[in-house]
Order: sequence, then structure tokens, then C-alpha cells
Amino acid sequence: MDLSSTLLVAGIILVLLWLFGGNYGSKHRLPPGPRALPLIGNLPQMNKNEPFKSLVKFSQTYGPVMTVYLGWQRTVVLVGYDAVKEALVDQADDFIGRGRLPFLFKATKGYGLGTSNGERWRQLRRFTLTTLRDFGMGRKGMEEWIQNSDKVFFLSFPLPPGEPFDPTYVTGRTVSNVICCLVFGQRFHYEDKQFLHLLSIISDVLRFNSGPQGQLYNIFPWIMELLPGPQHSIFAKIQEVREFIQKKIHEHKETLDPNFPRDYIDSFLIRMDQEKDNPASEFMFDNLVSTVMNLFLAGTETTSTTIRYALSVMVKYPEIQEKMQQEIDTVIGQDRCPNMEDRKSLPFTDAVIHEVQRFLDIVPFSLPRYALYDISFRGYTIPKDTVIIPLLHSVLKEEKHWSSPWSFKPEHFLDHNGNFKKNPAFMPFAAGKRACVGESLARMELLIFLVSMLQRFTFSCSEGPDSINLIPEYSSFANVPRTYNIIATPR
Repeated sequence: MDLSSTLLVAGIILVLLWLFGGNYGSKHRLPPGPRALPLIGNLPQMNKNEPFKSLVKFSQTYGPVMTVYLGWQRTVVLVGYDAVKEALVDQADDFIGRGRLPFLFKATKGYGLGTSNGERWRQLRRFTLTTLRDFGMGRKGMEEWIQNSDKVFFLSFPLPPGEPFDPTYVTGRTVSNVICCLVFGQRFHYEDKQFLHLLSIISDVLRFNSGPQGQLYNIFPWIMELLPGPQHSIFAKIQEVREFIQKKIHEHKETLDPNFPRDYIDSFLIRMDQEKDNPASEFMFDNLVSTVMNLFLAGTETTSTTIRYALSVMVKYPEIQEKMQQEIDTVIGQDRCPNMEDRKSLPFTDAVIHEVQRFLDIVPFSLPRYALYDISFRGYTIPKDTVIIPLLHSVLKEEKHWSSPWSFKPEHFLDHNGNFKKNPAFMPFAAGKRACVGESLARMELLIFLVSMLQRFTFSCSEGPDSINLIPEYSSFANVPRTYNIIATPR
């Protein structure tokens, strides 16, 4: 069958699916939404550069719980803090399903923590949270790992001082080495060519998913598999990451001491052996490979991207940078390593870090949820097999909860006395039972790395603050900030 015939057959199948989905939906009280076209749904009505903003605009007409069609896929979108919190927290068990995002499903081969549901998800999440905490995530021991990475981090700054440099790989290598210590039990040399290649792949994957080809793949995966394009080279690169992880697992097997696990992989291998005769066990090789890949990719890119964006903010607003340095100098000085206990004495610095996360809005769609059965929500029925998008963008930029949502304003997290104040609408890590497992690690890394950097350097760029544009370069699955060459001047 040639390509044109294949596409024709695929089109007929999609029409049938659309018709079936339409008939099914008529039997339920679906949330309202804009009228959709066959096959392509509401895509023509959406801004391809910032699709999440189109969803917010739809909600002004159809309300905070609405139905849209991304291609032929029926999707319920939750807009605003109240709707998102009610679903993810108050009805957490109903919204626990993970959407089968085609790109992630193919990358993980359907295994691992990130894309799983049911018993597989429960077993892997419980084990992963417990194991990472056992190895120090969110605790004092992890502070020491981050502080050690911190020391190596500053040795990698360009010489002579004052020379412009791209912070992308400097921050990426440092952050990635923290998760590598937890997962692989080792820290990679900053000039390790294989390590740098893997970081490059991780960056390419994020950019692809946030570009038009990535959007099309997640909406029309069958068609994109048939067409030429960068999706094929991206999956070839992901296979390189899988092979690297498989190699590390085999190395662990050869040196494993069941009495003294060194890291996450060791612990998983021990559990695999303990449950080898249990047919209901999810502790198998494929789940190990894909979960390690989940942790490696997510633990590297999101935090390092946030730090890179924070540096752009420092350059854009030198007065904010100076005020942070004054507070840090008063509380810690320029010699002692910061720790998490310092956070309560650094309200302005803490507020800036929170505002960086809010303003960047790194995963505006969140990772989609999925209706594992018919869900009753706010008087509507969300039918089984519906994709659910808790639109984090609408929570982090909602005027009801933020006085100036489209301005970078640390005061969003400060009271009238300059003390740090929490805001319930701060949800960069999502919420509920499927919130990010690495949240405590990310919070620790952001504070320690950024405070340490400001203790030692003042950041600027030769073109001046006005040259920095905080609007992301790519916006879709993730908001990918622009890259600038910056100058780190020793204090």
C-alpha cells in the first residue's frame, strides 16, 4: 500500500472514530465547548504559538470546565484555581489517571512511572518516593550532595572572569549530576563527552515537544509516523538514552550487594529479585529502564531551565538582583554554603524564586490526566477515555489570585511587612496524588544553587538589561525560555 492509500485509510478510520465519539458524547452531559470540525476538532481556532492562551479565551465563553477537541481526541479542560484544585485535590481519586500522551508513551514503550496507571503506577510511585527519600531527597544528606555539586559548578565558570557565556550547559550539568547521584550513584565529569551528549538530547526533546512538530505528533501520531520529519531522529536520540540507562543497569547488576544498595537502580534490582515469583509485581526490567529515564529527563531539564530563566531575570532586573544579594550577605555572608534552614530568613530571595517559577510557567498544560471511568464533576459527566487538561497556566496567571499576573513581581509572595507569604494558586508542580515526585528536590536545588551564585557573582550582559526578553522562545508542552550569553562578574 502506497503512502496516499495509507493516508486515505487512516482518514476513513479517523472519521469513524469521530462519528463514534460524537454519538457516545451525546449520551452524556459533557461540559460545554466551542463547535468542533471533524478530524481536526478545534485546532483551527487555537493559537499555534501559545495554544494554552486560546483555551483561557474559550473559557471566557464556556466556563472553567469545558470540552474541546484536539484533533479527534475529546478533551476536557479545567481552567482556573478553583476548578483545578477541586479536581486534583478534592476529587483526587477520580482524576488520578494519566493521559496517554503519544510521544511519551512511545519514548517509554508504555512502561515506567510517568505514563502508567492503576497498579503499575501505585507500586512504582510508592517505591520511588520511598527510595528517593531513603537516599536523602528533601533531607539534610541531599543538601550536602547539592553543596558538593555547587563547589564543582563554580569551577566550570568561564575564565577569564567577565567573559560572556551560555549558561545552558553549565546549569544543566550541575543539576543533572544531582539526580545522577540519586539514580546512578555517580557524578559525571563536567567534560564527559557522553554526558554532554545526553544533556544535548534532553534539551532537543524538550524543544521538539514544545514546537509545532511535537504538537502534531501528540495529536496525529499515526500520520506523523508515516511522514518524514524530525520526529524520527528525536526517537533515535531517545533510544540512545535508553541504551545508556540499560548499560548502567547491567553495570549495577555485576557489582550489586543486596545488603548495601548504593542508589535507586540498586534498590529496584533488589526489589526485582525479591518479587521475581510474584506475577502481580511491577518490578521488572522495562519498568526500571523507563522510570530511570523519567527521573533522569525530568530531574535534569525542568530545574536547570528554571535556573537559566532566573539568571535572565537577574540580568533583566538588576535592582532585584542587588536586593537579593544584600539580603543574602546580611543573613549568610559570601563564604558559607546556604542550606534550607536559611530560607525562612531570606523572604525576598524566596519570593523571587517562587515568582520565577510562576512567571516562567514551565509546563502550562501540566501533564494531561485521563478518565479511567465516567467521572461526575460539577454537574457534568466526563466520559471514560477522555483526556483531561488541568491548565496550570490559568492558575499561575489568574487575576483573581495574582495582583499583576503578567508582570514579574516578587511582591506576589510578600506581605505588607516583607515576610514571605504562601499563595494556594502557586502550582508549578501540579497538585494531588500525581504531583511531581521530585518537588522537594527541585525546591532545594533552586534555593541552594541560586543563592550560591549570587554570593559569588553579579550577572549582566553586554547588550544591557533591555535586551533580555522573558517571553519564552517556544510555548506548548513546555515554555522554553530564550538563551542569552551572560557575564558573571566576581563580587
